[in-house]
Amino acid sequence: VQLQASGGGLVQAGGSLRLSCVASGLTLGSYVMAWFRQAPGKEREFVGYINHSGGSTYYSASVKGRFTISKDNAKNTGYLHMNSLKPEDTAVYYCATRGLSLASARAMASGGNYPYWGQGTLVTVSS
Repeated sequence: VQLQASGGGLVQAGGSLRLSCVASGLTLGSYVMAWFRQAPGKEREFVGYINHSGGSTYYSASVKGRFTISKDNAKNTGYLHMNSLKPEDTAVYYCATRGLSLASARAMASGGNYPYWGQGTLVTVSS
């Protein structure tokens, strides 16, 4: 299984960016995809996830209303659409997958519950 994240870059505050995560070795339609991020000197932070069908999403409070997660199961690709970006959104963004949704949102927000990870893509938001 491989996850290939891309789309990061430098953007001004208030701008938008779309990250992609292409999955190989699995059928994304049977997997949950989550996004996490890690800012310099900080712990990894949960961003949000989308369920296997793409019909349900959940976001952290810090990005809710600004970020949207989607997936195209036919292309085996997930997306993180980021709007109204802030300097504090600067981080390396990672996609991750797991096979089944867990009962609690807290469990779904724990990176330890995701066996497959992409390599990360850097997003830098300038003020």
